[in-house]
Amino acid sequence: MKVALYARYSDENQRDASIADQLRICRLHAERQGWMVTDEYTDHAVSGASLLRRGVQRLIADAQAGRFQLLLSEAMDRLSRDQEDIAGLYKRMAFAGVKIVTLAEGEVTPLHVGLKGTMNAIFLKDLADKTRRGLRGRVEQGKSGGGNAYGYDVVKRIGADGEPVRGDRTINPAEAEVVRRIFRDYAAGKSPKRIATELNRDHIPAPGGGQWGFSTLNGNVSRGNGVLNNELYVGRLIWNRQHFIKDPDTGKRQGRLNPREEWIIQEVPELRIIDEALWDAVKARQASLHRERQDNGEIVNIYFRDRRRPRYLLSGLTRCGCCGGGYGMISKDQLGCSTARNKGTCDNRVNIRRDQLEARVLDALRHHLMDPALFKEFCEEFTRESNRLRMEARTDIDAAQAEIKRIEREVERLLDMLVKGTATGQAAAQVNAKMNELLGRQAELKQQVADAEEPPPLLHPEMAGVYRTQVAELYEALQGEAETKQLEATEALRALIQEIILTPEGDQLTIDVRGDLAGILAISTKQKPFGRGPKGSAKSQVEMGAGTGFEPVTFRL
Repeated sequence: MKVALYARYSDENQRDASIADQLRICRLHAERQGWMVTDEYTDHAVSGASLLRRGVQRLIADAQAGRFQLLLSEAMDRLSRDQEDIAGLYKRMAFAGVKIVTLAEGEVTPLHVGLKGTMNAIFLKDLADKTRRGLRGRVEQGKSGGGNAYGYDVVKRIGADGEPVRGDRTINPAEAEVVRRIFRDYAAGKSPKRIATELNRDHIPAPGGGQWGFSTLNGNVSRGNGVLNNELYVGRLIWNRQHFIKDPDTGKRQGRLNPREEWIIQEVPELRIIDEALWDAVKARQASLHRERQDNGEIVNIYFRDRRRPRYLLSGLTRCGCCGGGYGMISKDQLGCSTARNKGTCDNRVNIRRDQLEARVLDALRHHLMDPALFKEFCEEFTRESNRLRMEARTDIDAAQAEIKRIEREVERLLDMLVKGTATGQAAAQVNAKMNELLGRQAELKQQVADAEEPPPLLHPEMAGVYRTQVAELYEALQGEAETKQLEATEALRALIQEIILTPEGDQLTIDVRGDLAGILAISTKQKPFGRGPKGSAKSQVEMGAGTGFEPVTFRL
C-alpha cells in the first residue's frame, strides 16, 4: 500500500518542529501497518480555512496521477477546517481511488466529513469570536488592537504577575517628526507623489523599510488607512472600522466597512503627534480634492486635471475681457488669449509677460485692494445692506416658527380626536392622513429654520490695516527660499482673487482684479484662507475691486 503523509501548522508562533512531529507519528503508524510511505506534503504557517495551499494542491494533483493509494494525516483538522473544503477534498480523493486515514478518526467516512467538518467550522467561528473579544477589551484600555503604526514603537515589558504586557505603544521621536513633515507639506499644497519623492531623496525609510510611495500616504479615507488618514496621530484609536471576509473562489481576504455605530473609538492623548489645526487643514484639502459640484442640476465629479495644484501664482484666474476665454501660456514667458490662439474666434492678440502680470497684481493686492478710506465706506454700506437682508430673513423665520406652532396645535387636536374615539372608520383614516400631511410640513419648516443663513461677519475699519500687514508678510514669504512657506503663501494669495480680466486697449492691457470677499475677510481677521469654494457658493457673495494703479497697465475697478 503506497501512502502519502500530510502535515500542517497554522500559527506563525508555532515551530517547524510541529510539522516534524506530525510526520514522525504518521510514519510510525504506517510502519506498524506495513505501508510504504512514498510522498510527504506539508504547509507551514498556513490557515486550514482554505484548500488554496501549495501542499494540498500538490497532494490533489499527485493523487489524480495515481502516485499513492492512501492519504494519512494526524487529524481531519490538519487537512482542512472548512466544511466545504473537507467535503471537496474527500470527493476528489474518492474519485482518484485514494482512502483518507487519520490517527484521530481512523478511516474517514462521509459521516466523519459531516460531523467533524461541522465541529471544525464551529471551532473556527468560536476562535474568531474569542479573539475579537480579547482585542476589544485591549482597545478599550487604550492599547493596540493588533499591528503597529508608523511613528510608534511597541513597548515590551513584564507585568507584576510575571506575564508579558501586550498592546502598549510609545511615540518614536524620529518617525513622529517625519509624520509631522508629511502633514505640513500636504497642507501646504504638495502632492503625495512629490512628498514621497522628497522623502526617498532624503533617504528616509518607509514604514516597511523600503521606498515611500504616494499610496502609502494617500491610503483610503473611508477605511482610515494611509499616513494622512490615521486618526491615531491626533490621539484617537479606532478599532473595528472594517471586517474581513474570505473570497471562497480565491481564498483572499476582502475588507468590508462596518457601520459607524459599531466602531470602537478610544481617546489616547498620550499618543498624539499632530495638532488638531494641522489635521483639520489636511482634511479640508482632501475634501476639496474629492468634492463634487453642481452643473446644470446634476452632480458631476471633479476630474484630476481640475484638481491639480496650479503651476503658477495666477494659473486659472486670468480671463480675456473680449471673449471670456482663459489667458494661458503661449510661450515660455508670455500669456495670451487661448481662444484667439486655438480657435481664431477672438481678435485679442495682445500678450503680457507672466512675471510682469504677477508683479503688478501683487503690488495691487498690497497697496490698492484695501485702501483704508475706501474700506471704511465699504464697511458702512456692507453693514446697512447686511442689516436689511437680515431683517428680511428674520421675517421669513418668524413666519415659519409661527406656522410650526399652529401645526403643533392642530396635530394635538387631531390626535385628541383619535384618542377619544370621536373619529372612527373613514373619518379616522382622513384624520390620520391629515395629521401625516401636517407633520411633513412641520418637518419641512423646521429644516428651513435650521438652515437659515447665519448673520454676515461684522466689519471694522481697522481690518484694512490688518489685511495690509498680513499680505505684506505673505509677499515676503513668496520671495523667500523656504518652499513650504512659498506654497502656503501662494494658496493664501490666490484665495484673495476671484478672477483677473485682461482687456486690450490699443497695444496695452487693462487689468481688472476682482477680489474674493471671503478670502479677504479671512486674512483680515488673521484666519488662514484655505482653498477656493465652488463657483456660486456663499464664499463669494460680495466682490471687491482694486483701486486704480500704475502704468503701463491700468489697475482699475
